Amino acid sequence: MLKPHSRASRLTLFFLVALVAVVADLATKHWIFGKLGRPGEQGVLWLIDDVFGLQTSLNQGAAFGLGQGQIPLFVALSGIALFGIVWWVASDVSRTFFLPITLGMIVGGILGNLWDRLGLHGMVWTQFDADVWSCEREMVDQPMYAVRDWILVLIGDYHWPNFNIADSCLVCGCILVGGYALLAPASPRLSEAAAETASESSDAEESR
Repeated sequence: MLKPHSRASRLTLFFLVALVAVVADLATKHWIFGKLGRPGEQGVLWLIDDVFGLQTSLNQGAAFGLGQGQIPLFVALSGIALFGIVWWVASDVSRTFFLPITLGMIVGGILGNLWDRLGLHGMVWTQFDADVWSCEREMVDQPMYAVRDWILVLIGDYHWPNFNIADSCLVCGCILVGGYALLAPASPRLSEAAAETASESSDAEESR
């Protein structure tokens, strides 16, 4: 049985959260695109009229559509981020469950969108895409290296860029980690190191 707050329990929680996030993201993308089809095939499925609905879209860039077409760059950055986060969790710096959960959310989000950017969803550009989205016709029948988005939010007259569960996990996880870095006390290891340093200083002072 895993001990509370042990390294094994934190790693288990981290990978479990990441797995749940990936499965939820890919499953919802598959279901929504199967129901609504490609972008332009159907309109918006409103859950709350003119506020919140489902609408398929494709993004070859990053958040808010930035860096369109820079797939190799995003894949490389994703790989670097994944390595850094896994090292962070495995290094056992934090002895709480907070970071494994939030970092698991971030990793799940990265993997969910990376799956799409690598074209593993199996979608290819079609003549319909060329006509609707004005993509280059030589792209027809080529793999589609694009992230599938489907959550539509309107804020007044502003159309927030469509997003997905992976995006939500990434943003929420990053906000939580940022808040933790700003507000949380020093890590236990740092506290222990500080205590040892203070003790050694005291002993040295007494020996004078």
